[in-house]
Amino acid sequence: MKVNAEARQRLSALLRSHEDEVLKRWSEIAARSLRGRLTEAELTRQVREVYAALLGMLGEGGDGELTGSHGGESRAALGELSKEWARQGFTPTETANLVFTVKEVVLGLSEAADADSVPADFLVLSLLVDEMGLYTFEAYAKAREAIIADQTEQLLELSTPVVKLWDGVVAVPLVGTLDSARAQVVMEKLLQTLVDTGSGYAIVDITGVPAVDTQVAQHILKTVVAARLMGAECIISGIRPQIAQTVVALGIEFGDIATKATLADALVHALRASGVELKRGKAS
Repeated sequence: MKVNAEARQRLSALLRSHEDEVLKRWSEIAARSLRGRLTEAELTRQVREVYAALLGMLGEGGDGELTGSHGGESRAALGELSKEWARQGFTPTETANLVFTVKEVVLGLSEAADADSVPADFLVLSLLVDEMGLYTFEAYAKAREAIIADQTEQLLELSTPVVKLWDGVVAVPLVGTLDSARAQVVMEKLLQTLVDTGSGYAIVDITGVPAVDTQVAQHILKTVVAARLMGAECIISGIRPQIAQTVVALGIEFGDIATKATLADALVHALRASGVELKRGKAS
């Protein structure tokens, strides 16, 4: 929405002439819904940034249009506010309301003025602030989506550890459902660990996988094949009776891949295959 130069000048003059009053009242109203989650100094700083963004659109260098060529700095300020509030856990409504609050403040100033142009100017300001608030809401949504994506990636990393059990033997204990995204993370972490440790044996433990279907089996097989291409032999452990029956019923073929009932059995198999001599100790 483009604002004519005269309206911009009047609105800019009104805000600048009452700057201290506007900022103080704006901060007070905004603080009501935040219930002390921001310090007074921090809230005042952020109100000042929105105030500066508004003045930037109304000043001589602006054109009163947020999406226009002169609205870059204002968009950047609102975008940073949205990202910051998204990271701090504020809701999109609280974030947008920080912008909308200025209308209540300016309305009080307008009621005290006698100029005939005040009602029209306030309508222009209201439309402009609405545009800023909607932009803030959209920027918040994008920031929140990015945060959720980062958190999902971090959870995938944490849920797929690769541990070294012995010299030359590593294990991937899988817990929960194995989908395409997680299978890719498992494969990447396993291959990197094989390179870092120089291990020749990898155990893929599926004890914590609730069910194995064709898709899960395909993910496991791809991981095994990738490890083999790196020169490591894979052993699948955690084949419980229920999973064994499902695998047979689905006709899933593991080929020449070694499978064991428990992680301990798989470790013994890997150690023997690597030439480690195992002796059973006598009970005392």
